[in-house]
Amino acid sequence: MTRTRPFVGEAFTIVALIAAPFVLPHLGFSLTTINRVLIWGLFGLGFDLLFGYAGLLSFGQSAFFGTGGMFAAYLMTEANFPYVLTSIVIGALVAGVVGYLVGLIALRRTGIYFAMITVAIAEVFFFVEFNPLSAFTGGENGLPGVPTPSFNLGFVTLRFDSDSSMYAFLAFWYFVGLVIALRIVRSPVGAILSALRDNPLRAAALGHNIHGYKLTAFVIAAVYAGFAGGLLGVLQGFMPPDAFMFDTSGQLVMQTAIGGAGTLIGPLVGATVWLYLSDFFQNTLHLGATWKLVLGIVFVLLVCFLRRGIVGAIVDLWGLAGSHRRTAELAETTAGPTVSLAAARADVEPIPARRHAADNVSGPILKATGLTKRYGGLVANSDIDFVVNHGEIRGIIGPNGAGKSTLFKMLTCEVPPTSGRIVFEGRDITGMSVTRVCQRGLTKSYQINQLFDRLTVRQNLRIAALGQIRGEFKLDLFRSLRSIPGLDEQVEQTLALVNLTKRPDTPVSELPYGEKRRLEIGLALATLPSLLLLDEPLAGMSPRERIDTVALLKSIARGRTVIIIDHDMDSLFELVGKVTVLQEGRVLVEGAPDEIRTNPKVQEAYLGGVRGEAA
Repeated sequence: MTRTRPFVGEAFTIVALIAAPFVLPHLGFSLTTINRVLIWGLFGLGFDLLFGYAGLLSFGQSAFFGTGGMFAAYLMTEANFPYVLTSIVIGALVAGVVGYLVGLIALRRTGIYFAMITVAIAEVFFFVEFNPLSAFTGGENGLPGVPTPSFNLGFVTLRFDSDSSMYAFLAFWYFVGLVIALRIVRSPVGAILSALRDNPLRAAALGHNIHGYKLTAFVIAAVYAGFAGGLLGVLQGFMPPDAFMFDTSGQLVMQTAIGGAGTLIGPLVGATVWLYLSDFFQNTLHLGATWKLVLGIVFVLLVCFLRRGIVGAIVDLWGLAGSHRRTAELAETTAGPTVSLAAARADVEPIPARRHAADNVSGPILKATGLTKRYGGLVANSDIDFVVNHGEIRGIIGPNGAGKSTLFKMLTCEVPPTSGRIVFEGRDITGMSVTRVCQRGLTKSYQINQLFDRLTVRQNLRIAALGQIRGEFKLDLFRSLRSIPGLDEQVEQTLALVNLTKRPDTPVSELPYGEKRRLEIGLALATLPSLLLLDEPLAGMSPRERIDTVALLKSIARGRTVIIIDHDMDSLFELVGKVTVLQEGRVLVEGAPDEIRTNPKVQEAYLGGVRGEAA
């Protein structure tokens, strides 16, 4: 287990916030600029949770920035609501509600289409603010007269009506925002958001409601934006209409890219660089309108040479040093005679399958009837009847194009069948989502590794285990991962079973192929499936790795129902008790391995020269 220092970030931030008003003025910053940096940094915290952690690039954050700010300003000016902080909080909550409604629409698409929808939404909000709602928002004039905050403590009244006192007010709320963001990142929700960034489809296949978590990140980012918008109105004494402009969203994206997405502190660093350079080009160099061109060139150079931003580059350098250290430690621990995977795991107990109250101890666990899948005029599977009993280890073979992988996708509900019915543990699962099916206890490993490459081995397994322990969706935003009963034990047991105990904190991108294949199986195993489907688990392995992985599969199969697809006939026949042969999308024959070896139809259709070799 790695040692963690959970409060280093908070302590460093406190020191930096205390030192900033004393140090930065000597570098050419005014207090007003520093205050603006804090607001943009707070704005960027929410955006970084959305983009840096959940992987959702939104160009519509100005809509929520302006909505929260305008609503708070309206309460304090037109509605004469006397409580400044309460107005800001209400504005942030309104922005969150708007974010929820917008997210329901925008998150129906992914990738570039999601980004384009957010661009359109930002433009819609800009139009509405300037036209239909101009009587409430002030239109192009904005809302003047926003008061500064003050708090009557009885024995003293705190007033934030100067640049220095306003800095203390904004620094406090930036720190609160950072602490909340750090708690979210360190929570189960934060872990799942990181998985969504890397591989959302695999996160869904491990039992997580990815739409629900994406919507959560979208709403959190909207609340942060709305709160920062309210603070902007308080800082300037009026709420400007340009908060709604697309340029605001663009600046936020660029500041986050400069500082480093996925770091939380990156947006603050990016805002510092951005605002300093914009002031320097305009007020010191007097570049006039060309300052944006020069700043754009600087942005391009920074992104090209520091692809993960300033903070990201520092993190990468630290990670590089850690990589060398892990390599040296691994070389020391692996020095000496080579131990096979089978021997290394001789004393490791198999992970038990999950049990439901309605489970049958015998009889069919899976029954497919008349399963057919058509893609236009192409028939991938046709009228397949397929029954697997509890505790059975079933093999599926067939030539390339026989429909094996398509059958697996239908059984795990990744693709819906054109016709037919699938019953798992007595329940019809036809048409269910892959997430719901995984929650029921049916999951698979993939032929091509589907891992979370930017996370460590332990973090990958943790994502899988969380789906089984917490269910498909839970908003435990401020819960520590260490406080979840059984999570660490489940992860450690899986690490031992797939022989990755020496690699728990190694990034997946650094693993060799054989270890990635074992981790791929481990992800499926960590969900505690009662039925495990393995799609070509031996593909691409060396002879030594195949022997070790066969030993792994034998251990996994104890007390669990397993279905395996593979082209390695010798290894597959050693593992399974019954084989189903597919040809041209249909079941050709079923039987014990010895029967399949000698079956003339199989030899003719698939095994080719086996008959001649046997003779």
